[in-house]
Amino acid sequence: MALTVTQGFDLFLRQLTPTQTEREAKARHRRGVEASLRSASFGILLFRETGSFTHGTGVRGHCDVDLLVSVKAPRPASSDTALGWVKSALQLSFPATPVVIRRPTVQVRFAAGAETWEVLPGFLTLRGGDTSVYDIPGATAGWMDSAPTAHLDYVSEVNQQPAVAAGAKSLARLAKAWKYYNGVPVSSFYLEMRAAQHLASEPSFLPVWDICRLLEKLDGHRLADMNDPKGKANRFAACSSEATRRDALSKLSTGAGRARRALDAYRNGDHATAFAYLDLLFAHRFPRR
Repeated sequence: MALTVTQGFDLFLRQLTPTQTEREAKARHRRGVEASLRSASFGILLFRETGSFTHGTGVRGHCDVDLLVSVKAPRPASSDTALGWVKSALQLSFPATPVVIRRPTVQVRFAAGAETWEVLPGFLTLRGGDTSVYDIPGATAGWMDSAPTAHLDYVSEVNQQPAVAAGAKSLARLAKAWKYYNGVPVSSFYLEMRAAQHLASEPSFLPVWDICRLLEKLDGHRLADMNDPKGKANRFAACSSEATRRDALSKLSTGAGRARRALDAYRNGDHATAFAYLDLLFAHRFPRR
């Protein structure tokens, strides 16, 4: 019997969930990354995983792990210096693994990039009151604010709203799948926060509807910087440069158009056409009908 669009999304979301093998590899690499940084001269106060893998919005085969490293040493004047500290420490421990600076993080690309650790140096400030606020490297230069626990809490709060039935994290996972499968140079963190913001005002979660509306909203405001919904940090940028933003906007326009055609077909009861456009939207990874 042919799948409905709703059943197709249910299956797709299960397929997007990282495997146990990926989880075990992540745990092994965390031990190595932490040991490397603990031995560095700049000192560590604590480690905090802040990314999608731990937060339940990761995508299978694209297991980027974000690790905020609270540095004990005084914050240097230049964020380049802090990134250099972290890169040098990791290169000593992983000489055969690519270690590169990709602002605002240092990336450690295990398994030829199949598992990428993004290590973010942070310097705890006194600006957040009860919330931990860090100075972290900016997207292009300098420093910016980050309040990782507040941002994770925001997504979880929206996700727990009875009306959306855990939809915030599902929608974030769908948005990230679209990004990865189509090579869209947009921040995963930005997509996750925008997904939660979208569902915070919705009466329910319907994947075919909400992925369309999310992409259309992003296209409508041209990937504008996002205000911190918790009011703890700077605005969030979608892309690392104007060049990547132009590339992302081009792919976003195509994606939003395909999502709209899929939604229109679904609303007209034409599930076969909806599946065809969803397959295009997700670069031929969406389940067959």
